Amino acid sequence: MTVLDGKVASQALSAELQTQIAELKADGVTPTLAAVLVGDDPASQVYLHSKQKRAAKFGLRMLTTTLPATTTTAELIVVLQQLNQDPRVHAIMLEMPLPAQIDSQQAILVLDPAKDVDGVHPLNLGYLFGGQPHAIPNTPYGILKLLDHYQLSVKHKNVVVVGRSVVVGRSLAALLLNRDATITIAHSYTENLAELTRQADILVVAVGRANFITADAVKPGAIVIDVGMNRLANGKLVGDVDYANVVTKAGAITPVPGGVGPMTSLMLLYQTVQFARRQTKHG
Repeated sequence: MTVLDGKVASQALSAELQTQIAELKADGVTPTLAAVLVGDDPASQVYLHSKQKRAAKFGLRMLTTTLPATTTTAELIVVLQQLNQDPRVHAIMLEMPLPAQIDSQQAILVLDPAKDVDGVHPLNLGYLFGGQPHAIPNTPYGILKLLDHYQLSVKHKNVVVVGRSVVVGRSLAALLLNRDATITIAHSYTENLAELTRQADILVVAVGRANFITADAVKPGAIVIDVGMNRLANGKLVGDVDYANVVTKAGAITPVPGGVGPMTSLMLLYQTVQFARRQTKHG
């Protein structure tokens, strides 16, 4: 049984990233990520602070715009358009969730697709589903890089993805389909879900329910990717998979925390650097 350690895999990818950043800086280019936060959601602020620390560690520039919780859609659009037009900004991240009065889809549509580091613009999703991804949601991209690090091929494999969100389930399904996997997308309302998951060579779970997948729902020797991050009443962080019991049955499994999470946060910086290379004709 292999533990798919996201910290180890992200360290290996970090070395490649540092080389690319050094090349850009040698030519006077500092990869720059602009983050836009509306309101004072505590979880978003913590998440943003960790991103700032990691960006600084790599020598990336991170510009943060914090807008009041009363911001209108029109006011947010003005800020996003200014960042679109700023040649020093290579990537833009719009922190979700947005306050209820803001039309999230309208805001996303304003983003320059070439700077859309979360890969959520409909044009980027279209490229992804068309088999020619330009920008990719960071969690699916991180999962792909994690599998690559451990040299786990998805070709010819039966993959079941439990979770249908655009930024995880659907996007990951498209990425794996592009790599010749056979994909089934299920969700928490799927009937006879365990019968389906027991057929999976690779099982990906992203439903946001603690210990949702139990050992009897996993095929012996399967690769299990747990995207969930749930906090129990005692404060402990657990995934969507019952790790303690599934670990003895799986062929490979991601821990929570320390599996998919470190890859997701690194891919945000990784894509910022790729955007900078593309926009300055370095890659």
